[in-house]
Amino acid sequence: MRLAGRYLFFIVSLFLFGEACGAPPQDRPNFSIQRARDLIKLDGTLDEESWKEAAVVSDLIQQFPYDTSRSKVRTEFRATYDDHFLYFSAVAYDNVKGGYVISSLRRDFRGPGLDGVSFILDPFQDVTNGFFFGLSPAGVQREGLISNGYLQSTDLDLSWDNKWYSHVKVYDGYYVAELAIPFHTIRFKAGTTRWNVKLYRQDSKENERAIWPRTPRFFEPGNLNYTGEMLWDNPLKHPGPNISIIPYIAGNSSRDFLKETPTNTNASIGGDAKIAITSSLNLDLTANPDFSQVEVDRQVTNLDRFEIFYPERRQFFLENADLFSSYGHPNARPFFSRRIGVVRDPNTGLNVQNKILFGARLSGNLNKYYRVGFLNMQTGAISESGIPSYNYTVATGQRRLGTNSNLRAIFVNRQEFTTDSGAFRVGGYNYNRIIGLDYNYSFNNNKWTGNLFYHKLFTPENPGRQFAHGYSFQYNTQKLNLNWYHQIIGANYIPAAGYVPRKGYKRISPSGQYLWYPRSSVVNSHGPGFDSYYIWDDTYGLTDHQYTPSYQVSFQNQALLSLLVQNTYTFLFFNFDPSNSPAVENAVKLPSFTAYTYTNASMNFQSDPKKYFTYSLGALYGQYYNGLRTNMQVSINYRLQPYGVFSLDANYNRIALPEPYKTADIYLIGPRVDFTLTRSVFFTTLVQYNSQYQNMSINSRFQWRFKPVSDLFIVYTDNYFYSFDQPMQNFTPKNRALVVKLTYWFNL
Repeated sequence: MRLAGRYLFFIVSLFLFGEACGAPPQDRPNFSIQRARDLIKLDGTLDEESWKEAAVVSDLIQQFPYDTSRSKVRTEFRATYDDHFLYFSAVAYDNVKGGYVISSLRRDFRGPGLDGVSFILDPFQDVTNGFFFGLSPAGVQREGLISNGYLQSTDLDLSWDNKWYSHVKVYDGYYVAELAIPFHTIRFKAGTTRWNVKLYRQDSKENERAIWPRTPRFFEPGNLNYTGEMLWDNPLKHPGPNISIIPYIAGNSSRDFLKETPTNTNASIGGDAKIAITSSLNLDLTANPDFSQVEVDRQVTNLDRFEIFYPERRQFFLENADLFSSYGHPNARPFFSRRIGVVRDPNTGLNVQNKILFGARLSGNLNKYYRVGFLNMQTGAISESGIPSYNYTVATGQRRLGTNSNLRAIFVNRQEFTTDSGAFRVGGYNYNRIIGLDYNYSFNNNKWTGNLFYHKLFTPENPGRQFAHGYSFQYNTQKLNLNWYHQIIGANYIPAAGYVPRKGYKRISPSGQYLWYPRSSVVNSHGPGFDSYYIWDDTYGLTDHQYTPSYQVSFQNQALLSLLVQNTYTFLFFNFDPSNSPAVENAVKLPSFTAYTYTNASMNFQSDPKKYFTYSLGALYGQYYNGLRTNMQVSINYRLQPYGVFSLDANYNRIALPEPYKTADIYLIGPRVDFTLTRSVFFTTLVQYNSQYQNMSINSRFQWRFKPVSDLFIVYTDNYFYSFDQPMQNFTPKNRALVVKLTYWFNL
């Protein structure tokens, strides 16, 4: 309690400091939006009277390659609305003849060198959360959810899908984009008269990104601290009943060759429902969900001693995901939704899927100051493995403080639903519970940002030291960036529904970078950087540290070069094979309670992303524990515009250790073919070979989007044994599955 009191005092002090820094100026650029006088037809002509009378926003400012010049090309944005839709249009003129850079016809395109127009909405003006919509000149849609004020690229989640409508028409010397966003799709407070808005265009011909209003180039283009206002001519009304039902029917056939089980064929039915409790608060329900259509994770070579992180991709968990998943630090999350539906088999120690039976999720804004979230999910038991049924409950609340800081609280509970002797009880069986408090602060237009948190774990055993707390600070200007993070993780802090790859340590990690912006036609910016971390505990003292001086060069064509040197110290408190490869048989591990200091250097280069052929190259060489490590990696992409992308990712590591330790050659090779025959028919095949696990996998996915957010999926997966050392056993099957799934979105 004494420690929690200190943290509360620190939060109050930071809040008062933030208020002393002053709020951003209130004279922000704005435009008025008027109700449409006639029917808007999405045809790319803008011949309706409503478009002719709408306010025109055209004074865009470059954000790349510079951030003080007006855009080289003219772009005209307009907006209007009716009872059901918010409409935007953009007329994007060209100064240079030629085609556009379009990655493919697949939805949710992303990349620095692509052409398109984007629209960002912050209906609550909380400078924290928003909605993102974009269109390419080929009419390809992308939409996403913004969290944390869009301070970094990961704060935009393009996995979110929803219903909206658009049309793009290309003329000689310009293109016209129109979109209609149903008021049911976005969350807002009825009666509001002002929204925060940001509009921008990427133009590959001029190699520029231009934004309204001006946004400094060292911030993400969608940063919500730099927005204009859209002023409604009348207060917005509640959009009326908003209920969507999204059922699915699926059939699958699978076989596990390792367990020598017969082919298992079954069918399932289930679905989701989305119910708008208010215009800003949404209830999501799911019954017997099936996530087989979700794209597989790209494998990585893991040479670390601890678990790696994979992001959530399942639609049910995405809207307002930051309310649940962004507490603490990336290495100390009290709740990680990918834990739901996955448990560790006590017999094998491996992660296995346990089916989600049903769930409910309430999330959204009460007003511009308060956000709330509640989640409850129930998973099934696996009797043959002795895995019980689990219940997951999460409750969160957020209060905005100052301009765009916030104070948040979270409660997480995972517990067994039944035991052999009794049914569910509030007291719980084998429960694992967390109560946490976070303060996220952002002052002076994101010049100072950071986070402060304290989380406490409760379990039946209650052995003590079940806590995590930390603090972060970031200072951002155009030339100078400074960062400080620290975390203290208790020795018994093991959140069953969270992500904490390592327990019982203290860590600090200062870093910084300084950039020069020369007047050059080749180099956009360059400068040195420094990253570091120190880890220690109460038993062994200092166990890890790393110093990483670096130098980065960003080019005007958006290519990027970085050079790094890493000096690392590692103390092993358990036996460890540096190749971290189960495939290396009879490997002698480095003994516990030994320490190693090693240095290596690396280089990475990413080419101009606007070209049809793009690539990135990386290389590392130097000491590694008591041996040497050589690493080479390459990523090659060829764009058959706009119908597909052929890519190859390859990563090679040679871990050369002295006798009696094993020397290992580790390969990770992943060719991928992504065909987009139309804007509604997609075919993707990803092959991955990972020598760490002597596994070759194939994942092929066909998707037909026959109506908005209504799809037919056919997904085939296969896993084989493959090893250079045992060629006679290569392509021995491990497991195989075929899934056919049909989903349909009904609006009631």
